[in-house]
Amino acid sequence: MNASQHAETHEVFNQVPPLDGANLYRVDLPLQEWSKRFGGGWAEQRLDVYGGLAGGELMAAGFLANENKPVFKSHDRYGHRADLVEFHPAYHQLMSAAIEHGLPSMPWTDPRAGAQVARAAMSYLHSQAEAGSGCPLTMTFASVPALKLQADVAEKWLPKILSTQYDPRNLPIEQKTGATIGMAMTEKQGGTDVRANTTRAYPVGLGGPGQAYELVGHKWFCSAPMCDAFLTLAYTTKGLTCFLLPRHRPDGTRNEFYIQRLKNKLGNWSNASSEVEFRGALAWMVGEEGRGVPTIIEMVALTRFDCMIGSSALMRQALTQAAHHCAHRQVGGRVLSEQPLMQNVLADLALESEAALALTMRMGKALDNPHDEQEDKFARLVTAVGKYWICKRAPAMINEAAECMGGAGYVEDTILPRLYREAPVNSTWEGSGNVQCLDVLRALSKEPGVLDALFHELGDGHGDARLKAHIAKLQADFRDTGDIQYRARQLTEDVALALQAKLLLEAGNSVVSDAFIASRLGGQGGRVYGTLPRGVNVEALVARSTPHLI
Repeated sequence: MNASQHAETHEVFNQVPPLDGANLYRVDLPLQEWSKRFGGGWAEQRLDVYGGLAGGELMAAGFLANENKPVFKSHDRYGHRADLVEFHPAYHQLMSAAIEHGLPSMPWTDPRAGAQVARAAMSYLHSQAEAGSGCPLTMTFASVPALKLQADVAEKWLPKILSTQYDPRNLPIEQKTGATIGMAMTEKQGGTDVRANTTRAYPVGLGGPGQAYELVGHKWFCSAPMCDAFLTLAYTTKGLTCFLLPRHRPDGTRNEFYIQRLKNKLGNWSNASSEVEFRGALAWMVGEEGRGVPTIIEMVALTRFDCMIGSSALMRQALTQAAHHCAHRQVGGRVLSEQPLMQNVLADLALESEAALALTMRMGKALDNPHDEQEDKFARLVTAVGKYWICKRAPAMINEAAECMGGAGYVEDTILPRLYREAPVNSTWEGSGNVQCLDVLRALSKEPGVLDALFHELGDGHGDARLKAHIAKLQADFRDTGDIQYRARQLTEDVALALQAKLLLEAGNSVVSDAFIASRLGGQGGRVYGTLPRGVNVEALVARSTPHLI
């Protein structure tokens, strides 16, 4: 044999065809059904277009944006302080596509029925391609209700915030075609406990809502420091107050806003998170003085909703990759997705993904009806319930999906490692799990009608004895208040499972609802994935979740 014969040692076979360019909307039957079910059907064409982008050029851009992390430039070439963050062009591509398609603006500029559901579905598609860009997109979207509390500030800023033009230039707001908004709340000594903050605000003139102040202090987490302005908290003589702090002063000079460093994070690599200092930074009071937390909560409630969307999206993309892999890979002469144990695992992952999506879309429907008392109270509770449960479920679910792909799911050539690194951020950001569970208790105990709204939503079990028993136990557990904080996680989990089971039952697909209830309400909730009970139609569940390329 000559040398050339030794060069090729084997034939490449039994490999999975690439998913490159797949339309993420067309391959996702649950997304199509749930977005229509809750009023987003009018946006189907927009979702189809964005699904093509997300699975194609934005997916490719996501890999590039993560391979080329943002870089902090503290000074320019002449030694002047600059405080700039430079991004790879792929990141700007992601931001531009999202803003041009209305992800931060759609429900505010076109507030028709189902607008929040449609926007959630588009964000769900975008986050599967790249989740890091979701941070500034989310905060820009979520800033609108808070800014509307201060009409004079809103009049200046909202036209740029609601623009569908992405303008990353570092210029005063008057010279820009569009703007993005960030957030700077937590400090070193307090974290989630923002009342421990020490940043102070000093009036430039008379002071009061809408007036200018100078802020002195620091923020341990300033998310997306390249944004044009930030909602932040500082103390006045009347207490903790909300402010809008722009990157530039009215005269066009840079504001006294100094980036100390970028955070070196586990995941979320394409997004810049930073530590900053305010050294007399000019800012404008938003909302009532001394009522900073209730004011900024207008923003936080929506960013928590986007944590639900983001974690649901990560789970769906992990499921898509795992189901596609197993539909083509053979082991022992048989396709993986036809082998009973793998079917059990994939079907279980599919249930988790669809239940997360169902609760997220139901939350979108509630936000679409803010003047309905029942829906308003539902949203108040489920913001915390969904943020806790869906975000908690994502890391383990994605880990299991990666394991379905064997070693291929552990290497950076696939998207699975990035999804896994990304998963914990939604659970931690905007309040950790304990914060959400305590907020559930707060809503149920201190806000009249919220507990009644929950059980009105759940009903009597919708003809399923297992769900009926679960709801009855939940009612009894809430009446027992003796050690309720100790049990807050269990109670929140039980609320989430009850809501998910109810939604799946109402949707009418008995294959999905029966499997979910049998596995989640039968005392198996703490087990690993792939422990579905006998009798579940795993073949149908796997087929429902497996992408069929169109």
